[in-house]
Amino acid sequence: MMLRSHTGQLPRPPLQLPGLFREIVSTVVFVVAVTVLFDLAIPRSLVDGHSMEPTFYGDDRLVVSRIHYLLGSPERGDILVFNSLIPSESERGIMLIKRVVGLPGEIVEMRDKQVYIDGNALEEPYIKELCRHRCSDKTWVLGQDEYFMMGDNRNNSRDSRVFGAVPLGKIVGQVVLRYWPLASMGMIPN
Repeated sequence: MMLRSHTGQLPRPPLQLPGLFREIVSTVVFVVAVTVLFDLAIPRSLVDGHSMEPTFYGDDRLVVSRIHYLLGSPERGDILVFNSLIPSESERGIMLIKRVVGLPGEIVEMRDKQVYIDGNALEEPYIKELCRHRCSDKTWVLGQDEYFMMGDNRNNSRDSRVFGAVPLGKIVGQVVLRYWPLASMGMIPN
């Protein structure tokens, strides 16, 4: 048997506040959980400084993938974000962005203001200008799970030439996307 109102329409079911409240709370919890998981898996970063020019400029906003190195290892040319190795109080908790130049087991040399890997000159079309600062002849022998990182703006970069090789455990992830400024938005090739 159906009940009809005096207008001939079926009556609306009463609003159940406990059910509505439960739906709102469930939706809010779901949105918060998805946001937290997204930030853990794919953090976003803001470029601060000039060390990666001309690849990135100050205030560029980037997406960093933590997932890339679950199945593989960093490769030469990858742009990584890693936890600072500089032990000063002001640098604690800071993340740096640099390009992988040397891989585990390699010998990295600065010779005549040029980078050499295992005795071979490294081609670097991405650098801003030839090295003039911190370019003295020096050699680094990389251990297992150590990466030599350098900024693309060699004359304005504090990198592995200063703090040494970066252990794999300090790497946060690979930069995969620039989303700001909109004019420069796009995937980041290595």
